[in-house]
Amino acid sequence: MEFIDYYKILGIDKNATDDDIKKAYRKLARKLHPDLNPNDKEAHHKFQQVNEANEVLSDPEKRKKYDKYGKDWQHADQFEQQQQQRSQRPGFSGRQPFGEQGEGDFSEFFESLFGRASQGRQPKFRGEDYNAELKMDLVDTLTTRQQTLTVNNKNIRITLPAGIENGQVIKLAGYGGPGVNGGPAGDLYITFSIAPHPRFRRSGNDLLTAASIDLYTAVLGGEATIETLNGAVKMKVNPGTQNGTKVRLKGKGMPVYKKEGETGDLYVTYTVKIPTDLTEQERKLFTELTKLKKD
Repeated sequence: MEFIDYYKILGIDKNATDDDIKKAYRKLARKLHPDLNPNDKEAHHKFQQVNEANEVLSDPEKRKKYDKYGKDWQHADQFEQQQQQRSQRPGFSGRQPFGEQGEGDFSEFFESLFGRASQGRQPKFRGEDYNAELKMDLVDTLTTRQQTLTVNNKNIRITLPAGIENGQVIKLAGYGGPGVNGGPAGDLYITFSIAPHPRFRRSGNDLLTAASIDLYTAVLGGEATIETLNGAVKMKVNPGTQNGTKVRLKGKGMPVYKKEGETGDLYVTYTVKIPTDLTEQERKLFTELTKLKKD
């Protein structure tokens, strides 16, 4: 098996933090997404590599094995089990079993276990990875929900955590194409496509929207009815509110992905409506007000 440098694929170094990995993954996943590169096979291949790299490096246990065993990290448990069994045998001298390089020669162990032992047999091949797109509305991402997918005439029931973002990809291990000669099945990668909302725009875990208030409320103060994804709420408007004023409704944004109880905020930008089609009496009142301000 050829060594694949997952750090290089994501464009980060081995000391990268979990946040570094997440940011690098999201940036590349959006850039290489199949929707943006429908006829680019190279981009499609890189997209799969980026998902695979993130799957390993975002998991602390998998990352630890990968850092230690490289391309053979998936067989690390078997290697360590063999080491432990050998150390427990009578007369064990404490020497490494595979030559002078010690653990550096564990690849020889994997070759003997999975390569030489299979001589004369038909090689096993991993199945093809599948890609699917799941379209959702923004409202659908507010709560954790169950979804049934049909892949190769098989129904797969999955849990979709609240807060899923547009372009986010999850992997279902073993739900891809079948393996050859007893090889493992491929994986299924699901990309989420969240349709734009007519009133709200998502920014991370926050939501942005606009609300109109009349001139009199803006000048004198009062209340405004603000629409949220969870229903309408009333909010106090301070006297002298200017057009373009931004206010925050805490906890009325998006749920944070896989962090139960954490929610972003809703930012509302006020648009002050200037009255039109004034009556003659209203014009006189505005004229008098103008004179008072000048005096």
